[in-house]
This record gives sequence, structure tokens and C-alpha cells, in this order.
Amino acid sequence: MKTVIIPVDFSETSLNAVRYAANMFTGKPGTKVILYNMFANESDGSTAGPYLESLGRLAYQKAATLILMGISEKEEWRQLLLGSNSVKMAEQNICPVMIIPPTSKYTGIKNIALTSDFKDVDATTPVLAIKTVLEIFNSNLHIVNVDNQHYVSLTEEYLTERSKMLKMFAEFKPEFYFIGMNDFFEAITQFATDRNIDLIVIIPKNHSFVNSVFSARHTKKLAFQSPVPLLAAHQ
Repeated sequence: MKTVIIPVDFSETSLNAVRYAANMFTGKPGTKVILYNMFANESDGSTAGPYLESLGRLAYQKAATLILMGISEKEEWRQLLLGSNSVKMAEQNICPVMIIPPTSKYTGIKNIALTSDFKDVDATTPVLAIKTVLEIFNSNLHIVNVDNQHYVSLTEEYLTERSKMLKMFAEFKPEFYFIGMNDFFEAITQFATDRNIDLIVIIPKNHSFVNSVFSARHTKKLAFQSPVPLLAAHQ
């Protein structure tokens, strides 16, 4: 039995996340969804930290497979997620967190893009979490790296890490892409459009969701403005 927790504050953004989840898990037995009421009024935002700490405890107690939430830069979720206390549930590496853009409609997850810095991939890649998603949705895997130092050929370091990644996901026959651009957000969003990507996977490093996802300029922008859902999964 897989357990999915969805925080709901009754905003349209959070309700859209609920609809997305309902469609995503239709026809996939063995999944239990828990709707977790956050707060309904903007004035309750000051209590966001304790609410999410409670959410983390719930996820731990229920051995949750996934926390799924809507997010919009225009809504209280921005303040809720950026407070240092409010992201303890993600920092504790309890389970992957899926972020659903406010306009996303579920149409299947056929193509998944895994972003990687190709550094120490054996120790930092959440193989089990990614394989679970690939198996549930029978998806194609696209592994993507963005680095402005990419030229005609890959360095020996990149080739070594690529070989490790290929072995990790050999049964899914992954395709690899190395994009030579400065702007991570622009590169990934354009890639998502060109390759019909349905889900982008990012890997927060150092077990710090704040520092690795929201504090870094490009990945923070991706979290709030990604055209497709985003999955943050720790090793």
C-alpha cells in the first residue's frame, strides 16, 4: 500500500493538486491518499512552520511514499515554503515531494527528465524513488545535465559518471543529454517543451531542501515556474 499526503488550504492551487492526484492514481490500486488541511485564511500564514512540522510527523508516522502539493508564487505557499522552520519535513528526507503547477492537468507521465550534476552519482542519486515512479507509469527516462563548460566532447569525469548512471537505470534504457548553457531554468524548461516531458526530477543535495532547491537562483525559479510537475527526491 502506497500512501500519498496532499496538503490542502482550499485555494484553487491546492485543489488543482488534489484533482491532479485523483486522475494520476485512477486505475492504480494500492494507493491511499490523505488530505491534510493546512489553513484557509491568509492571516493563518504565521503558523505555517508548525503546520508543516506536523505534516512531516504525519508523513513519518504513515510511512508516506509521496507528499504532493500545489504551489504558486502569487499565493501563501511561497511564504510557507521559504520559511526555515517550514521546510523541516523536506530537510528530514522523509519522502519525495511532488510540486504541481497551478495550471497543470494530468494527461499521463510518459516522459520523465532527471536532472543531475553528474557528481558522485552513486552516493547522490535516489535510485529507488526514481525507479518506483518509472515502473508505476511505465515512463521513458531522459537524464539531463546543464553546464556551460560543455563543448564538443564530454570530459573523462562526465563519461565516468554517465557510465554509472547507465548501469543504475539500464533496464529503462535512459537517454542522456548534455546541454551547454548558462541558464539552468531556460535550458530545462526548453528541454521539457521540446521532449514533451511530463515530470522533472531534481535531487536536493546535502539533505537541505531550502539550500538546494529554493535558495539557488535557477532551481528556485524552476520550483515556482516549471511548466510541468517537479519531483524533489533525496538519496
